[in-house]
Amino acid sequence: MIIGKSQKEIEKMRAAGRLVGQVLQELRKMVGPGVTTLEVDVAADKMIRDGGAYPTFKGYNGFPFSICASVNEQIVHGFPSHYALQEGDIFSIDVGATLDGFVGDTATTIPVGNTSEDRLKLIRVTEECLDLAIQECRAGKHLGDIGWAVQSHAEQHGYSVVRDYVGHGIGRKMHEDPQIPNYGKPGKGPKIKKGYVFAVEPMVNMGSYRTKTLNDGWTVVAVDGLPSAHAEHTIAITEDEPEVLTRVVENTRPVKEIAGH
Repeated sequence: MIIGKSQKEIEKMRAAGRLVGQVLQELRKMVGPGVTTLEVDVAADKMIRDGGAYPTFKGYNGFPFSICASVNEQIVHGFPSHYALQEGDIFSIDVGATLDGFVGDTATTIPVGNTSEDRLKLIRVTEECLDLAIQECRAGKHLGDIGWAVQSHAEQHGYSVVRDYVGHGIGRKMHEDPQIPNYGKPGKGPKIKKGYVFAVEPMVNMGSYRTKTLNDGWTVVAVDGLPSAHAEHTIAITEDEPEVLTRVVENTRPVKEIAGH
């Protein structure tokens, strides 16, 4: 059952969204050759806690870290580690934080140093898929419109969209109804209503959409070993334009000042 949020609840989600958006912005600045993914995780944990929140991912169904850190062919749910990022890698960071009882969730894929044009294009198209999907997050539209926006744009560029993992509703819990696939047919699926809040997250593979999970039980990779990119925002459905709760605007306050003060 899809449950809409009140204006008071959405205001709290704005605060959680601002926090994770700025955390991700600061983490982006850290990324470069020689930086370990575990260092990024430690920094994220501190920033989230300094912001008056706690890292939603840590302990979620047993997940042991504060961010998901996925490199190259890793799609989602990668474990931070002592792996030092290499020139030419692409690095996906997924961040969630719970602030005042509500969750913000966002992700992006970052090129490390000098990265090949084909990998940069994959990242760009994935971000475009997200932007197109956000434009379909409007009252009166259908969930299938969101999936089709992602699928059609990715496939137009010769890529595939992951089918085993999807976007989701979000609120007091990280994963709420509905599931939001990155594929679908226009005009199909449940109708979108004002007050819904979604985490929309295209996962786009350079090759096959097929996936497998590594022995750690979490890290999801592309079966063909080709790179994958991930982008995500938390979006509130309004009467008019969709409101992107996790998009950082210029002149935002420092992370530790964002906790609704």
